[in-house]
Amino acid sequence: MNIHAPFSLFTDLRIWYLLRQVYHLLLLAGLLGALCFSCHGPEKQGDLKEATAIPLSYAKGFGIWEGDGHFILEVSQGFPGAHQPFRYLVLKEGGEEVSKEGFDAVIRMPVKRVIVTSTTHIPHLDYLNASGKLIGFPNLELISSEKTRDIIDSGQIKDLGSGAQANIERMIDLEPDWVMLSTLGEDLGNLELLRSAGVAAVINGEYVEQHPLGRAEWIKFTGVLLNQLEQATAIFEEIASAYQAAAKLTENLTSEQKPTVMAGVMYKDIWYVPGGDSWGTRLLETAGGRYIFENQTGTGSVQLGFESVLDQAYQADFWIGASDFTSLQSMKTADRRYTAFKSFQTAQVYTYTLNKGSTGGITYFELGYMRPDLILKDLIKILHPALLPDYSLYFYTRLDEK
Repeated sequence: MNIHAPFSLFTDLRIWYLLRQVYHLLLLAGLLGALCFSCHGPEKQGDLKEATAIPLSYAKGFGIWEGDGHFILEVSQGFPGAHQPFRYLVLKEGGEEVSKEGFDAVIRMPVKRVIVTSTTHIPHLDYLNASGKLIGFPNLELISSEKTRDIIDSGQIKDLGSGAQANIERMIDLEPDWVMLSTLGEDLGNLELLRSAGVAAVINGEYVEQHPLGRAEWIKFTGVLLNQLEQATAIFEEIASAYQAAAKLTENLTSEQKPTVMAGVMYKDIWYVPGGDSWGTRLLETAGGRYIFENQTGTGSVQLGFESVLDQAYQADFWIGASDFTSLQSMKTADRRYTAFKSFQTAQVYTYTLNKGSTGGITYFELGYMRPDLILKDLIKILHPALLPDYSLYFYTRLDEK
């Protein structure tokens, strides 16, 4: 399984929200699946010949072109697997009219009313001072942002409901300037409904990126949609600089100085771990750790049996990403086999639940994509505390006995 949206560092982030049956991820999977329409094909127009490409540093799944009075956004990797690119025309306020033929959506400035559908989109609005433009979201309780929660409490953001059809109908009724969707690429029907109703819907494929800064760079995508590309670029560069500075701290560590790390937990007798090519593995390696399962190929989650995990990881120094357990005792109660691991016995088990919103939403699931620098610093603090003596963990916490 490869479930989108922020995820535990070592369970491909959202998979444990799925396994814990957090309903809004199921909603996104069922409602917002792969979104494309019949116009996709070799004849697709909306070409880029008259526009200038704006280079990106890390993101691979989208591109930005600027023309006279407009931007063009192209999403080449909106979900896993091959698909025709999605192309969006963003018309600047007062810009010259251009042909709209062949675009999957056309957005006009100024933008005043938007809908997003994943908690990972919320920080984009917060950082760009555009939270007040948000008018709808599925399952408001999952949002952690204090700024956005204040707006929710004032009644300005509508809950889109729990059923797929209810979400589509409410999106249309709210008349947004655009809707931002995350998709697994399995259900193509609902986007055509939005398009037929005159609602511009765009796909955010940040979760497909495997470089942590590639996911963060999608704020530029949102920046174009809000006519704030310059601000978005400045924000990203600041985060990238902080990430790179942290990465330098571990550059000269020898193999012997790098502790071993295991990950994941059991679910119905299957142990889910992130693949060796995943973004979580990259973060761990950058932080100066040796991931026990690095030879498990793939960017998504890998399913292993308990005996296989025990054989490989029973002597691991650290256990990072142990779902949302609250204590070692709760882990032991859930499955006594957890106690067989050295990291459990030495109380070096960490989960991502330190920071939560007022309604219980886990901040890591919301902010993790936008702030890989904080995740990286957390991991360095856990694995090599002397390298960051004055830093306090932001996302992660060590589990106590009770």
